[in-house]
Amino acid sequence: MKTLTRYIALIASGLLAGSFFYGYVNLVPAFYEVPVNIHLIFRVQLMNHNGITVQTLMGFSIIAPLVYAYLFRSKFAFVAAGLALTSLLVTRFGNVPINQLMRTWPPDAPPANWQDILHTWDNFNLLRTVAGIGCFISMLIADRTQ
Repeated sequence: MKTLTRYIALIASGLLAGSFFYGYVNLVPAFYEVPVNIHLIFRVQLMNHNGITVQTLMGFSIIAPLVYAYLFRSKFAFVAAGLALTSLLVTRFGNVPINQLMRTWPPDAPPANWQDILHTWDNFNLLRTVAGIGCFISMLIADRTQ
């Protein structure tokens, strides 16, 4: 049980951090380098594809470190779970409402303040990316200190 929990916690937190990091350094900048209609169409399609995957990773990145924290009496694993929970809450209450709003925009005629709204989304994205990376680093520390 301990070995399985360890691997799931490390893999899930690593994949979560990697997903957020890749999106932050590659996808988001690319969005702003294409015409706005392509930008918005692609964002909506990306939401359709990654919603389940990212939610699942966040779930495993919360639960597995909590189990790890219990089994190994690790404070760092508890911190990792808290950071994964932070990424979930930021996503749910920050990014998702903006995503839902974006779904209503005509790609060829977004609202006049669309860039301001997406700048807010970018700020939430940075916060959840830092939390996701912190989750993984905390799990690595937890594993190294056992």
